Amino acid sequence: MKKIILLLVIVLATLSCSEKEKGNVHITGEIKGLSQGKLYIQRLKDTILKPIKLIRFDGNSAFETSINIDEPEVLFLYLDRGVSNSLDNNIAFFAEKGKMTIHSEVDNFISKANITGSRNQELWNEYKKVMANYSRKNLEYIEQKFLANYNNQKEKTDSLQRLEDNIIRKKYMYSVNFCLNHSDYEIAPYIALTDIFDINVRYLDTIHKSLSEPVRNSKYGKIMTEYLEEIKQE
Repeated sequence: MKKIILLLVIVLATLSCSEKEKGNVHITGEIKGLSQGKLYIQRLKDTILKPIKLIRFDGNSAFETSINIDEPEVLFLYLDRGVSNSLDNNIAFFAEKGKMTIHSEVDNFISKANITGSRNQELWNEYKKVMANYSRKNLEYIEQKFLANYNNQKEKTDSLQRLEDNIIRKKYMYSVNFCLNHSDYEIAPYIALTDIFDINVRYLDTIHKSLSEPVRNSKYGKIMTEYLEEIKQE
């Protein structure tokens, strides 16, 4: 009887390890300060975030899991705090086949996130740093313009408005050039669809034509093709 129980334990342990190793994306990481709670890996489908993996925490802030993806795509790591409705609970990351690491903290879950192991993610990080600088500068102009308008300084208000408009143009052109310079990666059509979808169609068309064939046939490449066809018809 003891031999049977021991054999059963070994089989169950083997099955558990096999389940853990399943998937072509292996993710390890740590959420500092998290001892109890849940992490959900989510996929956007039909405008709704749907869980594809649940990670439970019980005294250990480190985690390890694997998932399956057909191609590089943006997924979401949702932190279920259990007692809080914080808006700081969903990290977007560009998943790719292979090994990835995700580290963050319970406090400032989004801003403290450090994600490695994906070339698309590395490019996205680079892109977001530049865009954050543009956004900070734009916010400065908005605040100064508000004060100038409040003090009836029309010339200053108009000057600041021009500076604000110029920053917006620079942001759009940076996004266009970024997509053109990284047309071999899925991040290019993704940024085109999320950040500059409302730019003049000729820019989107130029980006689309620059995409490598594998990227044009990827998930976001196909969505971009459909989107371009729709707006051209309009």
